[in-house]
Amino acid sequence: MYGAILGDIIGSPYEFDMGNKTKTFPLFSKNSIFTDDTVMTLAVAEGFMNAGLGADEQEIKNSIISSMRKLGALYPHAGYGIRFSSWLTDDDPRPYNSYGNGSAMRVSSAAWLFNDISSVRRAARLSAEVTHNHPEGIKGAEATASAIFLARAGYSKEEIKAYMEDEFDYALNRTCDEIRPTYHHVESCMETVPEAITAFLEGTDFEDVIRTAVSLGGDCDTLTAIAGSIAEGFYKIPLELKKECPNRLPEDLLAILRRYDAFVSQF
Repeated sequence: MYGAILGDIIGSPYEFDMGNKTKTFPLFSKNSIFTDDTVMTLAVAEGFMNAGLGADEQEIKNSIISSMRKLGALYPHAGYGIRFSSWLTDDDPRPYNSYGNGSAMRVSSAAWLFNDISSVRRAARLSAEVTHNHPEGIKGAEATASAIFLARAGYSKEEIKAYMEDEFDYALNRTCDEIRPTYHHVESCMETVPEAITAFLEGTDFEDVIRTAVSLGGDCDTLTAIAGSIAEGFYKIPLELKKECPNRLPEDLLAILRRYDAFVSQF
């Protein structure tokens, strides 16, 4: 989950095509802040933990909804989309058939809290369905969580790429150099998740994955959160980067992250 948070923070100054499409940039500045990606990543993790990993599907969904709406109320200006903002405050929150990339950027904890690919994909689906119940929204969450799980389970990049292509029918034949020139700000899973996976596949270490993802442009914080979450499973995050999370999160969000660390360490 640190990979997603770092990706969000590092990518945030370059969102809305504000970067220069280069891998050479300062990793942190005064404009490097957490956004809705971090808030909802932590909310989903809290939802799983509050429900308990053995809870039934509706209990898990209800718990995720509760945590998302709680943190959304605490951080109402974190950068949510219009429909998600409405969902956060609706008297009767229902899924709204979204295929936006929000389902993929918030899902990383599912890949660490559950320990087989079937359970990971089920958890990812449940986390998506509370809002992003369009097939592409669910697919984006499942693909991201699956890539993280396979990475942390020791699969090679070639095996992860093949799984993404075979299971999710993602076209991963373009290089980042081919993607970069025409890539622009877009918020769908279909045009964010494959690009994030490609950035991970081309990166040579955690930091290089982050820099590669940012260099593509577009919805930089979300794309880099997704790429960073996969990279965390494959590489060790440098300690100096990991230490930036507590430096840049408020205490209530940091408390969820610490609880999550303790929860995961039990496995």
